Amino acid sequence: MLKIKRSTAEEKLIEACRKGESKAQRHIYEKYAPLMFAVCRRYVQEVHEAEDVLVTGFTKVFQKIDQFKAEGSFEGWIRRIMVNQALTHIRKNKSMYLEVEIEKAEREPDYNQLQNKLEVEDLQKLIDRLPTGYKTVFNLYAIEGYSHREIAEQLNISENTSKSQLSRARVHLQKLLVEAENFMNDKALRNEG
Repeated sequence: MLKIKRSTAEEKLIEACRKGESKAQRHIYEKYAPLMFAVCRRYVQEVHEAEDVLVTGFTKVFQKIDQFKAEGSFEGWIRRIMVNQALTHIRKNKSMYLEVEIEKAEREPDYNQLQNKLEVEDLQKLIDRLPTGYKTVFNLYAIEGYSHREIAEQLNISENTSKSQLSRARVHLQKLLVEAENFMNDKALRNEG
């Protein structure tokens, strides 16, 4: 079994959290909150809702810290709790089903051109524009590394629905990337002229 070598400082913080020490909890929150907020935002577009998911997630981290067995990374364990909390939020507050069919992208975007001009934040904004079901499956599969079986279990959908949502998310992202490429080309032409 894989054992992660943890720093003594982190082990002490985890142990202090197990004892309910608020100073240790605050330290862990401050250390991991920015990264975990980014995880929450991948699933929940509204900032205040993502903040609620983050706070609820950390509450669960501290309530369930005795369940952390130190067999993987502490950060990965926290991340899984945040993803699960975000999915719970989506299930409670959003429809996971498709409202419209997305037509196939008319052409492939020029990925080489986009790679040079598209920042991570820009890509996240494009992902945020996906319908909730597409975005959730895309994030779980492409970013978190879940299998379609795991996604189906998490979202209470079939594996085929997960595959379909991912396929449609990719088509929709292609369409958005083509729009972004056209916008950048138009902007470049205006600046030259």
